[in-house]
Amino acid sequence: MVGSSTSGADRLVIDVVELQRRTGTRRDVRASLVLLDLEVGERCVLDGRLGVDLVVEAATEGIVAVGTVRGESRVPCRRCLDDVIEPLEVEMREIFERHPTEGETWPIEDERIDLTPVVRELALLGLPLAPVCREDCAGPEPDRFPAMAHVEPVEDAPAPRDERWAALDDLTFDD
Repeated sequence: MVGSSTSGADRLVIDVVELQRRTGTRRDVRASLVLLDLEVGERCVLDGRLGVDLVVEAATEGIVAVGTVRGESRVPCRRCLDDVIEPLEVEMREIFERHPTEGETWPIEDERIDLTPVVRELALLGLPLAPVCREDCAGPEPDRFPAMAHVEPVEDAPAPRDERWAALDDLTFDD
């Protein structure tokens, strides 16, 4: 970790007093965090371990944090449901202000910024939605449920009719 910041295993707080004295002042921040409960259903950040590598810079509107959050994700394969472990990498570009706009910027409180909730949110949003363990994964019971890639497409099949629109079939327009 570079610069004066407080980083426990579960918090990353940066003192921004020096940064705010002059616009354009920058500080590199590198830290490792262990955040509990980084999971959404069966998807999770492996062991809650995340690496943060970013630059914090004073701007006219407040403090801008730009960088990357890295870890490993564990997500079930969408076909066979075996665990897929793959790298997680999410880009960060966030603004911190004294009077934050809800849902858009983050607060500066007591001359410090707390990156922990930002990192938590980005990691959860960056979890893969539906990975496959390998491209040729056939699923849990390939004989009973063949993969859709092996099904022959039906040519020139009529579109299913929606009876709710049947009254429009008789509609004519006279010029």
